[in-house]
Amino acid sequence: MTDTIVILAGGMSSRMKKSQDTELENEKVEQANKLSKSLITFGNNKPFIFYLLKNISLAGFKNVILLVSKDYENFRNTIEKFNDEFDFKIQFAIQKIPNDRLKPLGTSDALYQTMKQIPELKQSSFCVCNSDNLYSVNAFNLIRNNEYTNAFLAYDRDYLEFPKERVSSFSIVKMDSDKNLNLFIEKPTPEQVQDNLDSSKKIRVSMNIFKFSGEIFKFLEKCPLNPIRKEKELPTAIMNMINESSSYMKGIAIAEHVPDLTSKSDIHTINKLFD
Repeated sequence: MTDTIVILAGGMSSRMKKSQDTELENEKVEQANKLSKSLITFGNNKPFIFYLLKNISLAGFKNVILLVSKDYENFRNTIEKFNDEFDFKIQFAIQKIPNDRLKPLGTSDALYQTMKQIPELKQSSFCVCNSDNLYSVNAFNLIRNNEYTNAFLAYDRDYLEFPKERVSSFSIVKMDSDKNLNLFIEKPTPEQVQDNLDSSKKIRVSMNIFKFSGEIFKFLEKCPLNPIRKEKELPTAIMNMINESSSYMKGIAIAEHVPDLTSKSDIHTINKLFD
């Protein structure tokens, strides 16, 4: 069990800002174009991240670390309004952007900068998730309350309620018979999918919710740039940890949807959850 979770919210929300949706109301379009996507409001005028934090609180986490970038003040001011509704301590870490770049350096760099700024993470167990996926209380319980040193939730792809073409582009995970992660397969071909079914004949994908020990830090520190995306990606650091040390990453099976906030069209779907 771990009481700490890091939420990665340092991205630029580029796909959200670039996407178009002519049926979206003007207020939501303005929010999507100006704010970090997890600050877009739903339901009773509460930001997306409120609902994520609510599920984190219900799962029993006691420490939340929010990794942000240029929208730090917006996040802090927004979350301060709801502090009394959550039974945890919240801290902020800042993902600084290198001088020669316009965008952050990726998810591996995000967690690396978090661990540098909050060094007690190097000696502890903690979870990590995205800020634009609405993971369930069940999901948070599974990633928090397990005996593994390193773990991730291995989602059954058949339960993800996204358009077929979108789901088919998701990276799949290759695991051995003991549920140990062996590989992330990006943009898998149909043949690769069929060759990497788990023991239950299921296609498993990662939705970026993990549990780590402090050992991950040295692999984040030396994580190379992805040659195509020119970012340092968390799956790369994870695979380097598995391949270069005695550590493992255990897949925990889960079968449920994860509402996602990537583009403006997703706002309609999230709206329906809180109507």
